[in-house]
Amino acid sequence: MKLSREIIDNTYTLLAEDEDARVCKGIPESACSEQPRAFVAQLAAQTLTKFGDALVSSRLVLAWMLTSIGSPAALIALLVPLRESLALLPQLFVAQFIREHAVRKWFWVGGSIGQALALLGMIVALLSLPGPTASVVIVALLAVFSLARGVSSVAAKDVLGKTVSKSRRGRLTGLAASAAGLATLATAAVLWLLPGAGSGDGHVGMFAAILGLAATLWLLAAWVYAGVPEVPGATEGGGNAFTEALRSLSLFWTDVQLRGFIVARMLLVASAFAIPYIVVLVQRAGNGGVGDLALMLFAEGAAGLLSGPFWGRWSDRAAQHVMAAAAAITALIIIATLALDGLAPDWLALPLTGPLLLFVAAVAHHGARVGRKTYLVDMADGDNRAEYTAVSNSIMGIFLLAGGALGLLDAAFGTASVLVLLLAVAVGAVLRALALPRVD
Repeated sequence: MKLSREIIDNTYTLLAEDEDARVCKGIPESACSEQPRAFVAQLAAQTLTKFGDALVSSRLVLAWMLTSIGSPAALIALLVPLRESLALLPQLFVAQFIREHAVRKWFWVGGSIGQALALLGMIVALLSLPGPTASVVIVALLAVFSLARGVSSVAAKDVLGKTVSKSRRGRLTGLAASAAGLATLATAAVLWLLPGAGSGDGHVGMFAAILGLAATLWLLAAWVYAGVPEVPGATEGGGNAFTEALRSLSLFWTDVQLRGFIVARMLLVASAFAIPYIVVLVQRAGNGGVGDLALMLFAEGAAGLLSGPFWGRWSDRAAQHVMAAAAAITALIIIATLALDGLAPDWLALPLTGPLLLFVAAVAHHGARVGRKTYLVDMADGDNRAEYTAVSNSIMGIFLLAGGALGLLDAAFGTASVLVLLLAVAVGAVLRALALPRVD
């Protein structure tokens, strides 16, 4: 169904929320008249995929699912590193190919379809293979899912930068997070009402339904994104992927502003890495039932719903301050978790303690993501945005793989030691983010 121009314009005006809704900053003049349609289409597509992300979170849902089918601990430990790093590492090479095409939205569409197919493959494995074998196949398909996501990621920022004004990009991302958060709340409510939600049963059929819903969301997102009115962009900079990748990586040393941003982003991983370790401390007091999963999903959904618009508007004014605030909140929630674990461990068993801790940690993580995405898109221009994105993401992919060493630290000294290290990283992120120049 194709929405009328009047409905699209009214929706855009409502969501822009001010009299300067038609502002065009940092986009081609030819894209200004189509900005409402571009804004609404990308908002809808982002909402669908963010909802899907919540449903198949590697930190929470996939780990819970693999545990329920008896997966080895080593496979479960691979979920987050594979999910994060493989979505980033190949991007520098993919960016060279994408740059050769004036219209780049089709790479996002293809990546979205690829993610849906990977999820459908997980359903087949989950329902037809024994637990250990299914676990291996699911982890392998997660790698495929992440690679497809990497293609979409490079294209998304470039298309956003060509079609939506500087002062609207953070708002779009924030609104999508909020809408997806609302949908996640509804899913959590359904899980909570399932018969036997308080038990530790596996509910394989339930997980298959979740994967199926997520795959449907990505297919719908691909269909919606295909309608984005993207203007052709610059195609300079193509060439041999490996040679161009090495040349692009040199930007880390020659571009001071880009290097400062990447260092800040590296330190901001504390907001993501801290969440599973907080969940570990909380889960030790629970039974691993679907009811516990529902409460955690509810906390994550509420975080996106309530914090998304706030972080989005603030990012449009000062994205570097959003990154600093998110890192500061991460540091505070780590301190609170460590204090409870060390001084009052029984409190962690209280029904609302875990969801509350996860809620605040997720709010911080949403802020870190919205802030750093908005900062990168605003810092770059149409000629180098895809390259900046790919360089940043590739370096981050290597850094995230190194984060696997946190598992060794956990095994040797305990979960609390990992959180202490992440606390120091979060403090460093505050200082680095505050030192970044304004780009809004």
